Amino acid sequence: MRYKELYELGCLKLKAADISDYKTDSRLLLEAVMNTSVNDLFVRPDMEVSEESERKYNEYLMLRSKHTPLQHITGKQEFMGLEFKVSPDVLVPRQDTENLVEEVLKDLHDGMSVLDMCTGSGCILLSLLHYSNDCTGVGADISEKALNIAKENAKNLSIESATFIKSDLFENVSGKFDILVSNPPYIRTCEIENLMPEVRDHDPFIALNGHESGVYFYEKIIDRAGEFLKRGSLVAFEIGNDEGSEVKSLMENAGYKNVEIIKDYGGKDRIVKGYFAKD
Repeated sequence: MRYKELYELGCLKLKAADISDYKTDSRLLLEAVMNTSVNDLFVRPDMEVSEESERKYNEYLMLRSKHTPLQHITGKQEFMGLEFKVSPDVLVPRQDTENLVEEVLKDLHDGMSVLDMCTGSGCILLSLLHYSNDCTGVGADISEKALNIAKENAKNLSIESATFIKSDLFENVSGKFDILVSNPPYIRTCEIENLMPEVRDHDPFIALNGHESGVYFYEKIIDRAGEFLKRGSLVAFEIGNDEGSEVKSLMENAGYKNVEIIKDYGGKDRIVKGYFAKD
């Protein structure tokens, strides 16, 4: 079968399975199979596809039709212009989280140290280290499987200044940091069942579950963060879009200064940040 014909067949199959962005997903899956780019669809539409590649493409389409995340099928996701390995053991890096990285980069200067709490795939920490000079970082996570993915991403990106540790929040963390950044679990337990199936059924529950309140992990992190921060250190969180005021109050009540809520590109509350002011 020819390249464009196979792509069009993929579109029909994914559309029938109610995949909303069926055209893009069909193209990306075909590119993953064929090791091609978006240009090939237009400049080489009549390229012949081998039977083996066609078989593999149909396997991918079947998985996507069952709402398996595209990134779990291809094993990768772009984030901050970098390619990250992903798996069912980590949250798929999302564009919303790029807002957090961009905001932290405003405060990140040469030679600083960063603590990334609940690091997952390592996409936040590794992006910060990639786009800075002579900075070091520690990524902490309770999941050994997630940490293995983060370590592999560091190796693939040739970033040697990141250390990843298994830690239940601050359990195994030591030292003082200039920046603490975190995208912790923040979905209320009762709301998880209402998430889109790609998230609800495939992202790790432990990385979604923010307990009944949704702010459980913010409370835990804010409560102990000062032990690991220098005076004036930045603390920045990604938040659920209805959690801004509550997280802001938690930080202010703990003595943080210049606490503010920052919206994402869609106009929703996405980041709360402030500065540690205690000695």
